[in-house]
Amino acid sequence: MKCITEDALRCELRATDPECYVVPEGKILTPAAREYLQSRKIKIVKAGQQPQPRIVATEVPPMPEVTIPAPTPAPIKPKFVDYETGAFYMEKPEHMTHLVGNVLVVKNHPRIVFRGKLDSLQSAVVLAQVDIHERGGSKALLDDLGDILNILREMMRCDVLDEPFRVEKMIGLTHAELREQSHDPQRFFGVKAMVLPDYTMGRDFALLNQLRTTVRETEVAAAEAFHNGAKYTRGDIIEELNRMSSALHIMMCRYLAGQYQD
Repeated sequence: MKCITEDALRCELRATDPECYVVPEGKILTPAAREYLQSRKIKIVKAGQQPQPRIVATEVPPMPEVTIPAPTPAPIKPKFVDYETGAFYMEKPEHMTHLVGNVLVVKNHPRIVFRGKLDSLQSAVVLAQVDIHERGGSKALLDDLGDILNILREMMRCDVLDEPFRVEKMIGLTHAELREQSHDPQRFFGVKAMVLPDYTMGRDFALLNQLRTTVRETEVAAAEAFHNGAKYTRGDIIEELNRMSSALHIMMCRYLAGQYQD
């Protein structure tokens, strides 16, 4: 049996500092070698009897419960708003239509009824222009009707966009001139006041009278649409419709006075 000497151990362990030294099978330590190991506090273990590493179970503290808050839903932005009730809609109901922007009202709301009248009035002006033009009628008459039509279109735009509406002149006359001439047609046109239409006065005269009455109907619809208690919210539109009926009356007088004979 081979012996492991102190010198052999010093050489083998000179660069290490083990906790134990395993004596290989078939070998023994010399007394000096054993003493050397003991002096370095190195445990002596026989081959096959190496101690198993000691596993110390460390108690892991439980993880604290973490409550993850549910994500706050983003506020829903309504696509449409009910003018009367303030209710929200994501889709436009079929019985409703736009008042201003994304604000909805029912289709028989007075404001929508007024716009319908205004739309019908514009179509009547265009149809009258077509009729007069196809019969080779007066260009001056067509131009005055064109001025009326442009004012009606601007009126519609201002109502839909909720913008102020103002017209300085209509058929070439100021508000004061429209009022003055419509109240005294005898002085300005040599035409008696309150001449009732008759078929003998011609088709153009009848068309102008029809437009005048349609303007009146539109004015009444505007008064109903913009009536708020004791006040009227769109006096600018109501005023211009009143002046427009005067303008149509003046155009009828111009026609009778022969001013539309090109």
